[in-house]
Amino acid sequence: MTDERERRIALLIDADNAPATKIDVILAEVARHGAANVRRAYGNWKSPNLQPWEATLHTYAIKPIQQYAYSKGKNASDMAMVIDGMDLLYARNLDAFAIVSSDADFTPLVMRILTEGVKVYGFGERKTPEPFVNACSQFTYVEGLGQQSAKPDATALRPTDPKKLRGDARLVLMLRNAVDSAMADDGWAHLGQVGNQIGNQASFDPRNYGYRKLSDLIEATELFEVERQNQVVLIRDKRRT
Repeated sequence: MTDERERRIALLIDADNAPATKIDVILAEVARHGAANVRRAYGNWKSPNLQPWEATLHTYAIKPIQQYAYSKGKNASDMAMVIDGMDLLYARNLDAFAIVSSDADFTPLVMRILTEGVKVYGFGERKTPEPFVNACSQFTYVEGLGQQSAKPDATALRPTDPKKLRGDARLVLMLRNAVDSAMADDGWAHLGQVGNQIGNQASFDPRNYGYRKLSDLIEATELFEVERQNQVVLIRDKRRT
């Protein structure tokens, strides 16, 4: 019997390393995967740097977790967030985690969560170090979220040049491997199956490359044939034509 309940997600926010202005679109993105039953933001709320976050906590029902800086130069908030993350993981009543931070220090936490078969959705700015980005089941740069607003971010979706896409060896290898794994005898692969293969390979979001949909990104590389048949999108590596 299929479990049709809504997936339960813990949203953990490193307020010191995340923009408060993006919390609405981050929550909307999390809602695509399930319900954020747990919502916590960590930081020293005595700090004036967190005032932008204080204004949003009540609006979005986010619980502030106070963590004083016990030692100069040490981020006690990170430690508190990791401890809470592990406690939530051991409780075994969650289906996924959403971690909002641009700090690579959370990479070990992400990797530990993944060993339990629990997905981790990461959100951070483009300055986020690659180890954290790559560790997540899916990582989304917040600059690419909310671009539909009347005053879009200066860093909102900007399609990456096709030549630059083709020069990204990691991206090209990932796309080609996914298409090869999903293709039928005639060389064509269903887009949905390609997406599933990519999701199993690495942290990936086409919006990080400036494209709203995977099919748009694949087509932009000019390395694949893309055929649309009503609601079905088929992909084939041009090397096979």
